[in-house]
Amino acid sequence: MSFFQYTKDKHFFFTLYFMLMLFVSLIMVVNDSQNLVIQNLLYTHVIGLLFVSLYITIGYYYRRSFYVEINNLIENQQKDFPVEMLKPQNYEQALYAKMIKRMNDNYSKQLQQLIEEKVDHQDFIMSWIHEVKLPITASSLLIENSKGKTVDFLVDKFEDELNKIDNYVEQALYYSRIDSFSKDYLITDVQLNQIIKQSVKKYAKLFITKRIRFHIEEAQQFVQSDSKWLTFIIDQITANALKYVNEEGEISFWFEEDSREKRLLIQDTGIGIKDEDVSRVFERGFTGSTGRIHTKSTGMGLYLTKQMVLKLGHDISIQSQEGKYTRIIIHFPKIRNHHQFL
Repeated sequence: MSFFQYTKDKHFFFTLYFMLMLFVSLIMVVNDSQNLVIQNLLYTHVIGLLFVSLYITIGYYYRRSFYVEINNLIENQQKDFPVEMLKPQNYEQALYAKMIKRMNDNYSKQLQQLIEEKVDHQDFIMSWIHEVKLPITASSLLIENSKGKTVDFLVDKFEDELNKIDNYVEQALYYSRIDSFSKDYLITDVQLNQIIKQSVKKYAKLFITKRIRFHIEEAQQFVQSDSKWLTFIIDQITANALKYVNEEGEISFWFEEDSREKRLLIQDTGIGIKDEDVSRVFERGFTGSTGRIHTKSTGMGLYLTKQMVLKLGHDISIQSQEGKYTRIIIHFPKIRNHHQFL
């Protein structure tokens, strides 16, 4: 900061000074003898101007170090803004430094969150590309080795690979829309049995191929939810169960209810989950030892399921015993607070 800029910022002080000197001058002109007026006025103004000049000059050099420090930080364009290095010289400067530090901390947190989201997004895209290439490669191999194969066999295999691609694309679509969820949901009374049967029908070929039995209670059950997002949630849970259920296994859907909530329980007789992995299955990108051994996965299916369940105002939990079963429970509270939706 230059001396001119410093004095310019003191314009209110100079205004007050000139008003006071004008007032003192008028008092002196009225009360002093005519012979001494000019001498007294000159003496008073010279002394006053001297003190003001000293005050401004000393104040400028005292404040100058702080302003130079700020200016150096600005001109250096450092990535990390070391606000802690500033040494305030008065309470006002301390408040400004505190405000800047708080803004800088908030900015750093937001930036770190964006970086983590970008990394997670990039990891998902890379894993998704890897997975979606598998059915594409398989389709190419079917074409190359189609000689001697019947049309029905080729159509059946192509349909399997196309369904895999469709599932991956649907997962990526919902992943991209999860942040704008609040603009795309409608809470109504949803018939659970109908959604479950649609999900089973969607994966009917896998049920038949692996000879997996399907069981559901016939009693009609209604919950408050969004049918489209809840359909995707149940689809993800069903698809995940089908991955880990051995041939001639079973997937069951049944309902429970108490005074606080309704519950949908989805249980498979699959390979189960290790105890140390149960608490982490809903984490972003987590595949666990089961996922790494038995299938290559993005680990995003159950993460998306958890996020959507929470955004709908429900809850989800999991129980499992390795080698025996996995049970996923969706909780539908009876007392709903519509302000909780994001």
